[in-house]
Amino acid sequence: MQYKSYLVEQNLESIKEKIILFFGENLGLINEFKNKIKKSSENCKIIRLSQEEILKNNSILLNEITNLSLFEEKKILFINNTTDKILEIVNEIEEIIKDQKIYFFADVLDKRSKLRNHFETSINCSAIACYNDNELGMRKLIQSKLKEFSGLSPYNISLILDSCNLDRTKLSNEISKIYTFFEDKKLDTEKLERLLNLRENDDFNKLKDEALLGNRTQTNKLLADTLLSPEKNALYLNTINQRLVKILEISKNNEDDIEIAVNKLKPPIFWKDKPKVILQAKKWNQEKIQTILKKTYDLEVEIKSNALSNKNILIKKLLVDVCELANS
Repeated sequence: MQYKSYLVEQNLESIKEKIILFFGENLGLINEFKNKIKKSSENCKIIRLSQEEILKNNSILLNEITNLSLFEEKKILFINNTTDKILEIVNEIEEIIKDQKIYFFADVLDKRSKLRNHFETSINCSAIACYNDNELGMRKLIQSKLKEFSGLSPYNISLILDSCNLDRTKLSNEISKIYTFFEDKKLDTEKLERLLNLRENDDFNKLKDEALLGNRTQTNKLLADTLLSPEKNALYLNTINQRLVKILEISKNNEDDIEIAVNKLKPPIFWKDKPKVILQAKKWNQEKIQTILKKTYDLEVEIKSNALSNKNILIKKLLVDVCELANS
């Protein structure tokens, strides 16, 4: 049996089957489902097992299912990191399961997956695909999570969306910060920007983007104007690396149309960044990307291992190198 994830989000009890599979690339959504299951099963004992443990000794799982006592807490089983290898054991479980619910969790399973096909077609099982969120879905999610707040304008929703880059785990962290900071449940745009560190992060992102585009004039101006925080050097290097890795994925896609290659990226590029990424992809080939990735790695090692007085100079020097290589 197949269920749509958005319907299960609204009503977990809509799943009637006892053996359930959550799978897909959206780990944030899968973790949210785990939390929902735990909250709805507060009087139950959660037993966590991995596929590796079960394949070594399947009696661990079978005993949890068959050994029931009137005096024992009701049990729910979480089976993590599952693949097609566990399908035979799933068939065994279907023959013996009684009152428990067993939840299997997996990463991406393509349409050829035997495990996925079994859960989608068996009358005793159910499957919920957890695909990456799109912008519209995330906007609705933010509205839902902050529905008690005043000041939830389209602009403020965009600020929160910018800070999490379509990542549910990041969004969950940002929502927690908002609930803690805005105790009166009244959103203020200026305070929200500061809370999410958007102004400072935005300055560095502009600098990074201009360097990757090879815009010498803008890069030099931003290098002079941008104040970098020493404690964020690792974040700066990671930000550069993440963009270069995305551009590398685009170049390996073998698409004649770069825009099509950009649209195929998983997780997707945030809509505001797409035009820049398309232009940057035209500037960078795989050899140049690998050169800068090595430089960022070497610089990270140097920063961590040496007590340098002004590490920010090294970050800025790296961005100058990036800008020059973009033009080579």
